[in-house]
Amino acid sequence: MSTGYQIKDQTSLYYLTFQVVDWIDIFTKSAYREIVIESMKYCQSLKGLQVFAYVIMSNHVHLIANHPNGKLSETIRDFKKFTSRSIIKAIKEGNESRKDWMLDRFLFNGRKHTRNKEYQFWTHENHAVLLYSNSFISEKLEYIHANPVRALIVEQAEDYLYSSARNYAGLPALIDVVLLDQRLITY
Repeated sequence: MSTGYQIKDQTSLYYLTFQVVDWIDIFTKSAYREIVIESMKYCQSLKGLQVFAYVIMSNHVHLIANHPNGKLSETIRDFKKFTSRSIIKAIKEGNESRKDWMLDRFLFNGRKHTRNKEYQFWTHENHAVLLYSNSFISEKLEYIHANPVRALIVEQAEDYLYSSARNYAGLPALIDVVLLDQRLITY
């Protein structure tokens, strides 16, 4: 098991990245993004996850989050397990043009690890980086919100619906986030 990016302090603020295996561009379809959004809302309201920033890109998700009750790893594990199962089910039951190819890739990756029963959707890593200073928090917040701009999806970060940049711009957003101190934001 990797030791480079572990969540050591379960209550601290972390920058997290959840990557789809083989960088499969699954979140180009709104149905799969909605599963992530609904699961994030569930984790916020019923599991105590505090989300400060997020973005859902085509094949990965970035978050700035913590868990005041010391259950960050547990909550992330449950989030990834639920979204993985729900998305695999949606692929199987839906009208996905890449169904066979996707399921084959998820099955191939699942067979590489003894922890899996069948499919693997997310990589096992969470790329958890402890946010230890205001400048580092600001850097990661800017990075998250600029992702869709760098990918040429939108011109302005707040125009991307699946990002907390909308929350920070005071626009209607898909989920509520805990706003970080505006003095930290440098862009």
